[in-house]
Amino acid sequence: MEKQKIYGRPALKMFATGTYGTCAGCGHPLIGRIIYECLDELGIKDRTIQVSGVGCTAFISMTTLIDTALCTHGTAPAVLTGIKQALYDEPIVYAIQGDGDAAAIGAGALINAAVRGERITIIMANNANYGTTGGQMGPTTLAGQVTTTCPQGRDPIKHGWPVHTAEMLATIKSVAYSARGAVNSPKNFQQAKKYVKTAFQKQMDDVGFSFVEILDFCPTNWKMSPVNALDWVEKRMIPEFPLGEFRNVDSIV
Repeated sequence: MEKQKIYGRPALKMFATGTYGTCAGCGHPLIGRIIYECLDELGIKDRTIQVSGVGCTAFISMTTLIDTALCTHGTAPAVLTGIKQALYDEPIVYAIQGDGDAAAIGAGALINAAVRGERITIIMANNANYGTTGGQMGPTTLAGQVTTTCPQGRDPIKHGWPVHTAEMLATIKSVAYSARGAVNSPKNFQQAKKYVKTAFQKQMDDVGFSFVEILDFCPTNWKMSPVNALDWVEKRMIPEFPLGEFRNVDSIV
């Protein structure tokens, strides 16, 4: 019987630094793998520049040899815009941001880049808390979810409701693509990969701003085992943050 390869390591090295800085059971490495597989398969790895803000997502950008810029909290869309325009739209640029970085501290930069229709791609990891700094309530923390800054659980009356970033951006006409995936199962991993690849393709086709939110898991700050964290994503996060494409257009004119 002829052997068929169904799984392999992306050509882009995942561990350029020799170590990986996330906690055991973290979902971020899966998001890194999705991005690198897409860059490989689209044949754009040699002309791609990645940007990362402050937070756990910065560890993803440290695991490959792609040209990389680290920036301050929330400024990744502005830095991407500068790189893209300074290099005459030649490179493919993307940022990997956490939900706190993109949807709270950097909400202004994110929305303004989307409104301008910048030809950039944002990948936002949503783990429903500020992971790097100890698990504080973030913009995507679920109603009732316990964090270090809402020990009685998030109360929508006091703290507001979680932000649905992918749906919000989908209302902006300059956005070419907005979707939400998850990495809690092989099926959802493949679906999320399809979304990320489409987002890069929108940039390659010079259509407009593209965005993918990916639900992942933070067992350390959620105080759960990795297995229970996967189950929590399925039963709690996905009902609040449904998966799918919310905007997918071939022209913003």
